[in-house]
Amino acid sequence: MYNIAVIPGDGTGPEVVDEGLKVLKKVSKLYGLEYKTKVFNYGGERYLKTSKTITDEELEELKSFDAIYLGAIGHPDVKPGILEQGILLKTRFSLDQYINLRPVKLYNKDFCPLKDKKEEDIDFVVVRENSEGLYKGMGEFRNKDTKDEVAIQISHNTRKGVERCIRYAFEYTRKRNKKKTLTLCGKTNVLTYAWDLWQRTFNEVAKEYPDIKTDYAHVDATTMWFVKNPEWFDVIVTDNMFGDIITDLGAMIQGGMGIAAGGNINPDGVSMFEPIGGSAPKYTGKNVINPLAAICALGMLLEVLGEKQAAVSVEKAVIKIVKTKLKSLGAGKMGYSTTEVGDLVVEQLAK
Repeated sequence: MYNIAVIPGDGTGPEVVDEGLKVLKKVSKLYGLEYKTKVFNYGGERYLKTSKTITDEELEELKSFDAIYLGAIGHPDVKPGILEQGILLKTRFSLDQYINLRPVKLYNKDFCPLKDKKEEDIDFVVVRENSEGLYKGMGEFRNKDTKDEVAIQISHNTRKGVERCIRYAFEYTRKRNKKKTLTLCGKTNVLTYAWDLWQRTFNEVAKEYPDIKTDYAHVDATTMWFVKNPEWFDVIVTDNMFGDIITDLGAMIQGGMGIAAGGNINPDGVSMFEPIGGSAPKYTGKNVINPLAAICALGMLLEVLGEKQAAVSVEKAVIKIVKTKLKSLGAGKMGYSTTEVGDLVVEQLAK
């Protein structure tokens, strides 16, 4: 029996979560899985009514679940940063979800913006450190609101935090068992303190994995190669900010935000899975948003819970729909409504 916490969130989040839960219901019947869900209405609407984001007591309750399924956080009437820091980052940090896992995989070459790239050319994974770096929120203002103002933002990296992320990436590369190549993406030529630590730790851990080939690329070069030669990559490991940036580019080359899913992973605790495209408030209630990213996130959830066969079935169903049914992956352009796309995946699972 799996206990799954559901946070539908803001904007189109509840719509795509509904489709994911529809798929979960079907795949659970097919594979004999038992689960319970509990919905938590954390997000912009609650904040506007109560001024609460997420409390320490609520975070403690989330620790009792096997996984968290998240729709999206972000409300147009709430100042940017409040919900992101007060809910998303607080949850990731409090539950020690120190890995952000982002598969970048092209399901249909017709939806790729890159010329002459095929499905087999875009199939890699970004392992992003998810609890340190610039997103730690450390820093200060000096002489604020004067002409001599200084804003200091600290990239806080610990040996423990860096090493556990790098070690996870090596293990994942080995388990993935494709090109067995792990690329460190950084900026060693300019960010000499943080990236000296990352490079030294990477080199030391690499000695324990002689079966894994290693590589290094500056972050600016990585974005270039994503566009020019994405087939070079297998698994990439990087820090919090660089990972945040390059995975959005990864989403675009795999067909767009409508298909991009991610996991916030605590290998020894509770992990959280979500579509990475945000709440898309302009599409709220129109039944036009693409739910496939949320459905793929559900597949990741199943895989991390150990239900590999169910996870593979979900991905295969999504691939079939993307290849044979949809006109586009963009909201309002799919040729089907949000709920109809969810129904298509359920029907494909039944086959």
